[in-house]
Amino acid sequence: MIKPGSEPKLKVLVFGASLRADSLNRKLAALAARIAEQSGATVDHASMRDFDVPSYDGDAEQAQGIPKGAEELRRRLMESDAFIVSSPEYNGSMPGMFKNLIDWTSRFRPQPFDGKHGLLLSASPSMVGGNRGLWALRMPLEHLGARIYPDMFSLAQAHKALAEGDIADTALRARFEKNLQAFLSLAEAAKNYPCIKRAWVEFLGEPPGAGADRVDPVPT
Repeated sequence: MIKPGSEPKLKVLVFGASLRADSLNRKLAALAARIAEQSGATVDHASMRDFDVPSYDGDAEQAQGIPKGAEELRRRLMESDAFIVSSPEYNGSMPGMFKNLIDWTSRFRPQPFDGKHGLLLSASPSMVGGNRGLWALRMPLEHLGARIYPDMFSLAQAHKALAEGDIADTALRARFEKNLQAFLSLAEAAKNYPCIKRAWVEFLGEPPGAGADRVDPVPT
């Protein structure tokens, strides 16, 4: 757990991957942001509306460049040490608008997702809590070099579980806090102890030294 007042502070980008004002995932993201701040992190609490982009079009990119919404996400990722996203599940997968944003943002060089530690959350009225969407979401993020924390958190029946901006069940809230603080501790270790970064195994299944044009080489 981060010690409040320690320097330098961990900076974390947090947002819900939904546009709806009363979204359960925006509420879960707000709770995560609050707990991260209480744990000593500096939080950049964003909205998907900050990252509005049109449908990806290679012709539009060539003629007009990368849109401002993707540039805003790139800027805030690059200014942060880690990110936390609470994403809904649409038809067993991630929201199309979020995948579209990832595709636009991936066009920048250096690759803004590369090397960033990420925690994935979801909230859903369903019994599985949106977990299937998180498995789909982590694939493109890991493909782009993000270090997605293994223990994702999915809040089932979130319309009942969330009350007044908090998780009503004491044991479930404790599990959420423990998961969040474990992620923050890992991200803080990676920030302050660079040897941790060299120990991380990326792109499992690819032969060592395989070329990958989706990321830039990391200076040694």
